[in-house]
Amino acid sequence: MNWILTILALLSIVFGLCSGRMEAVGSAALQKCGEAVPLVLSLAGALCLWSGLAEIAGRAGLTEKLAALFRPLTGRLFPAFRRDSAVLGLISMNIAANLLGLGNAATPLGLAAMERMAAGGNGAATREMITLVVLNTCSIQLIPTTVAAVRLSMGSAAPMEILPPVLAASALSLAVSLLLCTVCARLFPDKGGAR
Repeated sequence: MNWILTILALLSIVFGLCSGRMEAVGSAALQKCGEAVPLVLSLAGALCLWSGLAEIAGRAGLTEKLAALFRPLTGRLFPAFRRDSAVLGLISMNIAANLLGLGNAATPLGLAAMERMAAGGNGAATREMITLVVLNTCSIQLIPTTVAAVRLSMGSAAPMEILPPVLAASALSLAVSLLLCTVCARLFPDKGGAR
């Protein structure tokens, strides 16, 4: 990601120099940096809230209940970890955070699940690990909280009006991605990565 951002910044400077609009590039960079701080602070509240709730849920034993609720789905998607309640609990919390549109809050849960899935492995990504990345990236968002918060901070009068297209797009992308994941898993089976 650092390389992508660096390349984009360098391209902006090059095109600014070539077009003779370097002053506009500099002023845009300073203006957007100033706007980034309030945006980050507005998103930090939701992230802190969900991370705190996830910690409380873990200590109260709710993750096991959530894992049991999602077990029909997670058991099929992650067959190698069907009996590992800790991994399935983290995956279930990740799914729940994504359903609520809290992608930034889902990331630490996904990373924790990935770390447990990788323990004792050979360093190669297993089918289950790839499925988790796909599931986390293309998740269905029942409530697009983060996008609604950004729209609200930018002055939208109806920040949740994006709900129908977000539901349709996220459901379609998830279905296609999981289908491709399944096809690729059959075409290229794990070479000792799964347990």
